[in-house]
Amino acid sequence: SAHPRPMDPRCQPVDEEKDLVDWKKPLLWQVGYLGEKYDEWVHQPVDRPIRLFHSNLLESLSKTAWYVVFLVWTPVVLYLSWLSYTSLAQGNTRLFSSFSTEYSIPIHHYCFPFIFLLGMFLWSLLEYLIHRFVFHMKPPASNYYLITLHFLLHGQHHKSPFDSSRLVFPPVPASLVIGFFYVLSQLVLPEVLGLSVFVGGLCGYVVYDMTHYYLHYGSPRKGTYLYGLKAYHVKHHFEHQKSGFGISTRFWDHPFRTLIPEETFEKED
Repeated sequence: SAHPRPMDPRCQPVDEEKDLVDWKKPLLWQVGYLGEKYDEWVHQPVDRPIRLFHSNLLESLSKTAWYVVFLVWTPVVLYLSWLSYTSLAQGNTRLFSSFSTEYSIPIHHYCFPFIFLLGMFLWSLLEYLIHRFVFHMKPPASNYYLITLHFLLHGQHHKSPFDSSRLVFPPVPASLVIGFFYVLSQLVLPEVLGLSVFVGGLCGYVVYDMTHYYLHYGSPRKGTYLYGLKAYHVKHHFEHQKSGFGISTRFWDHPFRTLIPEETFEKED
């Protein structure tokens, strides 16, 4: 299908004769054999779709249209927000009640928006940490399985940054990760409080995935916040793969000192 934007000149044309992989076959089982050549190969972007699996079912579960993420998770966010708010309104939720009834603090339902925003803020940190330390781990050249895992999680996106079906997290694998964080929130915090933080985080995730898609395919007006984010993310893909890990916000790149230098933007203006 035709792209709604011109091909980025920094994408390499694929010479199938000389390329290190066979593009006619699924890539996932091939990349592990690249060894020490993998890191350089995966950061030379191409403008073509990627097939990962032999199985049509697995392949379909590894791809999704951007709006599916919005349609699947937004009703979940709305329902869990309503559930959290009405549960807090019953007045039974208290902080520190597991340690002491005498000094426990009641949590009122009007605190819900602030707890929700705390969840979104925590997600933004998680987004940064996952992108930097999981998605951008450098797999050992000798480890076939870690290279394969890296390519499955994020390498495929750097190899083909304009494959529109692979820009957001497909709901089936996403539900496993989201389920893990739901259980974690319930273990760490009192039930309704944990749910309120979790649903804020889930909303943050949806905003992140929609933003990420827009940064690749949208055309924000020059001078807007999203224009700056798009320029920043393009730099991350094509020039600064070891910095610029914030996607929905650059906030965490400041304290972690991974900000893409400003002068690289000034030169282009």
